[in-house]
Amino acid sequence: MVWVTVVTALVLLVLLIIFILQNQDPARIAFLGLDGTVPLGMGLFIAAVGGGILVAAAGAARIIQLRVKTRRLQQSRQHLQ
Repeated sequence: MVWVTVVTALVLLVLLIIFILQNQDPARIAFLGLDGTVPLGMGLFIAAVGGGILVAAAGAARIIQLRVKTRRLQQSRQHLQ
């Protein structure tokens, strides 16, 4: 199963590299007062990574909430016994 995951990740990485190499047209980027040009493929990649970080942060916050709730329920259950 690990090898399937590794091979799938490598195939996706190759496809991502091809995407970035095929989209080299300059794109103007402005963010929080910063202004410049980057290749279009790289700009889209950076935006996708930023979105992934936001999703991971939201997921981590939810997991922490659920763990705290589970711990409190277990403690209250122990006090009742």
